[in-house]
Amino acid sequence: TVWLAALFGAALMLSGCSLIDDTPSYRYKLTVEVDTPQGPASGSSVIEVDTNFGVSTADPSSWIVMSKLKGEAVAIDLPDGRTLFALLRSESENEWAKGVFPANIPQVAGGGKESIKAQLQAIKATEHAIEIKRTFPAYAWIEERSGYPMLVTFGDSDDPTSVVEVDPDDLSSSFGEGYALKRITVQITDEPLTTGIEKRLGWLPNHFDKMLDGQTINTIKAENRLANDLSQADFSKGILK
Repeated sequence: TVWLAALFGAALMLSGCSLIDDTPSYRYKLTVEVDTPQGPASGSSVIEVDTNFGVSTADPSSWIVMSKLKGEAVAIDLPDGRTLFALLRSESENEWAKGVFPANIPQVAGGGKESIKAQLQAIKATEHAIEIKRTFPAYAWIEERSGYPMLVTFGDSDDPTSVVEVDPDDLSSSFGEGYALKRITVQITDEPLTTGIEKRLGWLPNHFDKMLDGQTINTIKAENRLANDLSQADFSKGILK
């Protein structure tokens, strides 16, 4: 739908456009719950999404939608001293955190600006926690894809190149027997934005212009493909200076 594509951060040109801030922003708490041999563990992060309409100066009858996100990845401290991170992206959606809430509630029928506004109002009116879907079904030319954020951990939290992807359906392969992902939820909140991830990952502020492997570009020729595919923006957006 139009609104979902917009909230997932479709690439739109702002040149020659003026923004009209007549749509509501919202904050939601992203919570990840994990079963461990020592009992349940969880972590959460408060994330903000701000959506604006834009009008083309060349054609006032045309409009665009842009969404900005502020927030940080979720950090889940595990009893063995390691940390599991749920990123702001998924395997297939770099802007996953912008669209996860609208993708997990009933869609407002119709198209255009009014349906997008109505969808945003429906999001803000949602009072209970919503367990997010494991997958998004295939749609048109888009194949079925994960509805979960990408999960990663580090062999050494001081070394960004030691990043390892974690299978959400098999945490035991990364952390050992007795570890399993219980659920991931989103819930509207008015709590302050979560900050401070740089205290866990001291190198993160220095990776605003490069990937985790130190390269300035993403390339399939990279020796460490995962570290080359991830950047500061996957862990923090709109917060670090």
